[in-house]
Amino acid sequence: MSSFQLEDFVAGWIGGAASVIVGYPLDTVKTRLQAGVGFGNTLSCIRMVYRRESVFGFFKGMSFPLASIAVYNSVVFGVFSNTQRFLSQHHCEEPETSPGRSLSDLLLASMVAGVVSVGLGGPVDLIKIRLQMQTQPFQEASLSLKSRAMALGEQPAYQGPVHCITTIVRTEGLVGLYRGASAMLLRDIPGYCLYFIPYVLLSEWITPEACVGPSPCAVWLAGGMAGAISWGTATPMDVVKSRLQADGVYLNKYRGVLDCISQSYQQEGLKVFFRGITVNAVRGFPMSAAMFLGYELSLQALRGDHAVTSP
Repeated sequence: MSSFQLEDFVAGWIGGAASVIVGYPLDTVKTRLQAGVGFGNTLSCIRMVYRRESVFGFFKGMSFPLASIAVYNSVVFGVFSNTQRFLSQHHCEEPETSPGRSLSDLLLASMVAGVVSVGLGGPVDLIKIRLQMQTQPFQEASLSLKSRAMALGEQPAYQGPVHCITTIVRTEGLVGLYRGASAMLLRDIPGYCLYFIPYVLLSEWITPEACVGPSPCAVWLAGGMAGAISWGTATPMDVVKSRLQADGVYLNKYRGVLDCISQSYQQEGLKVFFRGITVNAVRGFPMSAAMFLGYELSLQALRGDHAVTSP
């Protein structure tokens, strides 16, 4: 039973690159809202970033995610597609019969993709957030004068992705690259279930029965809606993950996931866990639409198919 297909990984890489280019500016805004200080709302954050750093501020640290997230999405989509295909074929009694999809197969494949995503994506997300947040002024009362001077100084903490990686490894060890991994697991396992399953169900629902596969328009719409659903529901744990990963640029404030949740709630109330939910949902639509459309069209071209085929 030949369930493994390399084309899924290549198509995932192309789709991942497309999603980064489309969604990165709003991702920067989301990170500043969740882990930063002094931003009132989404529009206020956009104006402040533009006024302080011009349009280039929205693309701060983009080179590393563009190179790495494409690989990350390649593995996530490849693992999901091949796991789901293997499970479907395992349940299929006749080898020649086209394997069908079951909700349990989609659920298990999504969970496997979520676990794999943390192993690869944890360091990528950490570097991205550190680079996005290093110009953020810290206004904590507990900061010493020396720490405050460092935080508000003109010299950034990191000169680029490579310097950021080496600094983290030198000061925190290799384990430092996985800061916030627990929160990321709690975000990504349910997050990918609410990403792939809605996409598959919506694309099949939109596509007429007479068609072999969903049209590019159906892929774009289903992918965008799945992204908005997934990112919107993942926001509370995404806030915790962002705060844990941003922690350590100039000071260490949190001891872990529970401590971050406790401190955030005590200082800012329940609403803090929904900070950035609007930009998350809005950003999730174009990013995921580009991701799935790039994936499906690339897969179609690689396989020489005439109809788009869902993962």
